[in-house]
Amino acid sequence: MPDRERMSSVDTAWLRMDRPTNRMVIVGILMLDAPPDFERLRQTLEARLLRFERFRCRPVVEATGAWWEATPRFDLTRHLLRVRLPGKGGVAALRRYVASAIAKPFDARRPWWTFTVVDNLDGAGAIVARIHHSYADGIALVRVLLSLTDESPETPSGAPAPPRPGRSRSRDAGLLHVVLDPLSDLAGGALRLSGALAGRYVELLSHPQKVVQYAQVVAAVANEIAYLATMPDDSRTRFKGRAGVKKAVAWTEPLSLDEVKAVGHALECSVNDVLLATVAGALRRYLESKGDRTEGVELRAMVPVNLRPPEREIRLGNQFGLVTLLLPVGIANPLARLYEVHHRMEALKGSYQAPIALALLGLAGLVPKAVQQQMLDVLANKATAVMTNVPGPQQPLYLAGARLRQIMFWVPQSGDIGMGVSILSYNGAVQFGLVTDAGRVSDPENVVAHFRPEFDRLLMTVLMEPWDLRRDPDLVERELHQAISRPRRARRTPAAAASA
Repeated sequence: MPDRERMSSVDTAWLRMDRPTNRMVIVGILMLDAPPDFERLRQTLEARLLRFERFRCRPVVEATGAWWEATPRFDLTRHLLRVRLPGKGGVAALRRYVASAIAKPFDARRPWWTFTVVDNLDGAGAIVARIHHSYADGIALVRVLLSLTDESPETPSGAPAPPRPGRSRSRDAGLLHVVLDPLSDLAGGALRLSGALAGRYVELLSHPQKVVQYAQVVAAVANEIAYLATMPDDSRTRFKGRAGVKKAVAWTEPLSLDEVKAVGHALECSVNDVLLATVAGALRRYLESKGDRTEGVELRAMVPVNLRPPEREIRLGNQFGLVTLLLPVGIANPLARLYEVHHRMEALKGSYQAPIALALLGLAGLVPKAVQQQMLDVLANKATAVMTNVPGPQQPLYLAGARLRQIMFWVPQSGDIGMGVSILSYNGAVQFGLVTDAGRVSDPENVVAHFRPEFDRLLMTVLMEPWDLRRDPDLVERELHQAISRPRRARRTPAAAASA
């Protein structure tokens, strides 16, 4: 990598989105069964993380644009740190430490990332990773973190990482490329956009039917842009308001991924549907516990969508779009809530919102910062939360000789969005993480406390059927078929399920 490389417009947008009230920092925590070997961790970072040249660079903003600038005399010891939790330590102290890490700015003289080993955790270990969003999106950074791990505790620390990281396409190929390249994939290859503009024009002349297909895509995109520009605000709740500097974090005990899959299979919904419906139910329960109104409440979440092509190499940079999902918090019946989430998620599958959002981020990185803030604030003010779901490996992993027990991460929120929900699966379990603006919700642990009970309500819907295996097996089979068939009717008429 040269001493300087121009930053892509999308990465520039994330860099300039940074505010004291909402740092664009992705924070991850790796919980270990035992404290890691510090020297072995250093060797692992040296051998694997620093294979990405970008982690030796700092972001620099100048009048001519934003750049990745190699730092002279890079010193890993300034990025691999160690802290001891105060007092008796423990999980509560760890939560406070992570919350402070989310709000802390980086030293502009050095690359914007750190790994901190946290001590005083009752014999367990934890590593808190902080990486600025301009380096990469959450999907890429989770893959980076996992590339530091091994499938065996005996793997040498200097062993090569999984496939060597590739260079991301960081130079802009023009706004047309940013806008139309993802759309070409969504259009099913109706219009190839890999050649020069003249080549595209000739292709359209040679294949008139593609003009119709292209026009249909353009019309759909225009409708999506009009929707994003005019969509109404979501419900005003205690989760929504002007952001402050102080943050608060919490996380759940893991849920069984097999149980989540079983509920989704029995009720004919996806794992994502089940998890998002669980989140909506937990938010409802929390509002009720505060005496707040919940009837008719809908909270809009910005949901990242991965737009990376399938590849083996890990590529840094930001390559994801966003879709807007209204969570039906106001629906009390858990089954009706689940099917309403399912219905809305299905509607989003044909949406062009994700590539449009990526294009808008690319455009935002090209215009003056003040204009960028106005553009993105319009969208951010329509939402209450950012929610992301990242699938992880389903076998146990080891880091610096210690077994990895849990992985959690927290996504940043732009503008005045004051809540982020992160979902990550690992080793047969699903982990929820929550970050809130402490001025709005100072007790996120009381929100996540409702996640498990809300999931259990769906689980019991599946389990608490009047089946008796001691009876005629044929009769039990017919009753099981009828029970599984009921959600199909509920899906078509969620209002009927709500009145059940």
